Amino acid sequence: MKKNPLLGLGALGQSVWIDFIHRGMFQSGELRRLIENDGVKGVTSNPSIFEKAIAGTHEYDDDIRGMASEGKSAGEIYDALTVKDVQTSADLFREQYEKLQGKDGFMSLEVSPRLAHDTNGTISEARRLWKAIDRPNAFIKVPATREGLSAIAHLIGEGINVNVTLLFGLPRYREVADAYIAGLEMLAGKNKPLDRVASVASFFLSRIDTLVDPMLEKKKSAGGPEAARAERLRGQIACASAKVAYRMYKNIFADERFMKLAGKGARTQRLLWASTGTKDPAYSDVKYIETLIGPDTINTVPLETLDAYRDHGDPAVRLEAGIDEAGAAIEQLPPLGIDLAKITRQLEDDGVAKFTEAYTRLMDTLVERRAKDLAEVAKR
Repeated sequence: MKKNPLLGLGALGQSVWIDFIHRGMFQSGELRRLIENDGVKGVTSNPSIFEKAIAGTHEYDDDIRGMASEGKSAGEIYDALTVKDVQTSADLFREQYEKLQGKDGFMSLEVSPRLAHDTNGTISEARRLWKAIDRPNAFIKVPATREGLSAIAHLIGEGINVNVTLLFGLPRYREVADAYIAGLEMLAGKNKPLDRVASVASFFLSRIDTLVDPMLEKKKSAGGPEAARAERLRGQIACASAKVAYRMYKNIFADERFMKLAGKGARTQRLLWASTGTKDPAYSDVKYIETLIGPDTINTVPLETLDAYRDHGDPAVRLEAGIDEAGAAIEQLPPLGIDLAKITRQLEDDGVAKFTEAYTRLMDTLVERRAKDLAEVAKR
């Protein structure tokens, strides 16, 4: 019988998380089966995921109806639903979390995307959510915006686990890692333990290729001496960025500054590959898994990608293969007139906007359902 390729990833030091959740996965036992059979070690959520779960199913109707009758606002209902799902997920992973001494077994909940450019608002919201969830194996997701950097440092400095989300660019990744280390230094300065505070840096991948590839196609179609180079780079930039980020990760967390903290029990801030579902049908449906397998990393995948890898994955360590070529590929973009820094800034802005739109739609849905439920109660 063929060994499950997903379990092979774990044997190579890469954790598999899933990038989707809804309440029916608890009730049906699906999440527990993913943990037991596929070695899944964590779950991430975001406003788009909760919009699909809450607005797109009837699994939450009873809770919404009950809280509406109690006079809860739409915002209070959203908080209660999402916190409950995070707590349930975290409890399912708790045994794994304890067994692995806090390395894995996490569930994430994001601060409101409306706070993406509000440092103090993000800190306040993250504190509130951390207290409400009350689970050591929870992450609070904070976007890697300029304003988010200070929030990351402050939250780590308070011992709050942070999943840094919407990370696209290499310069910003270095700033994120610096913010994490600064937070650990704050925590150490308070003589607080460092061994259980955790953070991951979620590097979004396929969206990079989604923006860069059309620019390369345009260069290719124009012909001339640049056409062949543009063709070679198509579909390469996201994975090249991840490979360079991993080299940066190894250098940053081998540096003397971090090693002083490691001596006190601090953990590295692992890189997490996000947005790993393939969007271009011309590419392999496991492209953003196969190329980026390496120790001390995480790949968080949509369920369809998880199923695809279980079916035809080929686990082998490849993350550092061709790492010099990866750096060279990125360096070839400016001569082609492609500004990767500008692209990653656009992706950050677009990511915040998409999450904000999903959050707003969900809040509108909750307002409508709340009003409908109250009207039905009034008729009785």
